[in-house]
Amino acid sequence: MKVLLISGPNLNVLGERNPEMYGTQTLSEIEGLVQQRAQEWSVEVRPYQSNHEGAIIDFLQQEKNAEGAIINPGALAHYGLSLRDALEHFPGLVVEVHLTNIYARDNFRHESVTAPVVAGVVSGLGWRGYLAALDALVGLLHERRGGS
Repeated sequence: MKVLLISGPNLNVLGERNPEMYGTQTLSEIEGLVQQRAQEWSVEVRPYQSNHEGAIIDFLQQEKNAEGAIINPGALAHYGLSLRDALEHFPGLVVEVHLTNIYARDNFRHESVTAPVVAGVVSGLGWRGYLAALDALVGLLHERRGGS
């Protein structure tokens, strides 16, 4: 089973950017934690980060054989209509992750344009949200295959 781990704009500076809000873990550390958990599930994880919406879309289209994806679209969640379309077209299951609780922040962050086209959203659990997303995604994919 192959799962994409996609990180959008500004997530490359996790650990430096507003650590009181986003935590002190770097993106590399979070990817490492996800990789460790994925090994427990015998899942291959392919991490990718870009600050450019089009590059993320290109990656999704190139990796269309992946069974699932975890994406933290960052601010693209609130205005990335092209990304939304690409996620809708992606044949695998997708879980969206946000480090912070987007509903406890600025009003413009309360709506995710990408959320309606993904299987689920994890918001506000910090780095732990990525592990929750992976666990949920793997479970959903096993159910889709007819397993438990």
